[in-house]
Amino acid sequence: VALSLAFAGSAMAGNGAGLFKSKCLACHGPDGKGTAMAPAFTDNAWIKDSSAADIAAVIKDGRNGSAKTYKNFALGMPPQSLSDGDINALVEYLKSLSH
Repeated sequence: VALSLAFAGSAMAGNGAGLFKSKCLACHGPDGKGTAMAPAFTDNAWIKDSSAADIAAVIKDGRNGSAKTYKNFALGMPPQSLSDGDINALVEYLKSLSH
């Protein structure tokens, strides 16, 4: 049972990394280190301290204008059309980058 749980967690993290590459990398940069367009996820206090539900809401709903946490970036966060499972995998991956 423990082996299957470890594999499931590993598969989910792998899926999150793949989703990051296809959906987030262009703005947030390779390995989530940020770009001139969007903040880094590595060592990011908001990602580290926020609940999975709060991060998922930003992924799903986006964040623009006065709702933006990082106002120094001209672009807002566009909403993403992902399944709940994909959002959960992506949140887990982002949390792994914030340590």
